[in-house]
Amino acid sequence: MDRRPALLTATGLTVGRGGPPLLRGVDLALHPGEIVAVLGPNGVGKSTLLGVLAGLHEAEAGTVARAGSVAAALQAPALAHRTVRANVEAALGWWGVPRRDRAERAGAALRALRAEGLADRPADTLSGGEARRVHLARALAVEADVLLLDEPFAGLDAPTRAALLHDAASALRHPDRATLVVVHDRAEAWALADRLLVLLDGGVAAAGTPGAVLESPPTERVAAFLGFTGRVEEADGRVLRIRPAQVALDDGGPVAGTVRGRIPEEDAVLCEVAVAGGSVWVRAPYPGPAEGAAVRVRIDGGARYP
Repeated sequence: MDRRPALLTATGLTVGRGGPPLLRGVDLALHPGEIVAVLGPNGVGKSTLLGVLAGLHEAEAGTVARAGSVAAALQAPALAHRTVRANVEAALGWWGVPRRDRAERAGAALRALRAEGLADRPADTLSGGEARRVHLARALAVEADVLLLDEPFAGLDAPTRAALLHDAASALRHPDRATLVVVHDRAEAWALADRLLVLLDGGVAAAGTPGAVLESPPTERVAAFLGFTGRVEEADGRVLRIRPAQVALDDGGPVAGTVRGRIPEEDAVLCEVAVAGGSVWVRAPYPGPAEGAAVRVRIDGGARYP
């Protein structure tokens, strides 16, 4: 991690908005050069956290210290009825950038997101993916010390999202900027982040590199949220949580089971297999085994909890 002082530090953030706390005692620090992803279920307070960090909402308790400028891009692109270039330059105007510098900075930001070809297009003619690119470019152009992004890939089809993730992964990285991104799923965290925070029940339930958190969740609750859908109670009293990718159908496998349910997918079928002590999920080539079929499986990996 960058050893320079944090550009933004939050301590003990608690937000209730008149009801039960959405956030409870959240601590975090954003350092120069890093991209931090925040992942959690709907309604857990991810957008609320971003709003408090940006200064858009107040916390009932806790503090936020900002050592530089902060810019936030909320979920909806909300582009004005003007050209793409004019939208980006308008944001620079609101930010106080001198008029003589706006064209160059807008062009650089659009190029970083591979959106320079859209510069003269009216914003209301853009596709969803194009509008998202312009929205990100508008945020990049202001060159803030801290950039806060709220689900910038939401609502996109898989190919469009993958292409934007690829381009954003390099465009967002800067040695002197800290970026926090609220993400929708694990793939986005893998693609972008140096550090991942998982929010559950209003607090930070897991923190670390995406690899560490996603491969070895610290608690069973975090594991369940992160896709470890299989659950087996072992003879020693521990619980094994398993992702479908860690299970394979194998006629010579050591674990016997029965197919309890099937979920057809585009090119495969996801099967729930009842085994001793619980059940696991396994993805099989279509058409896969029938419901009620006796099968054998092999389990490679998983996370154990006392």
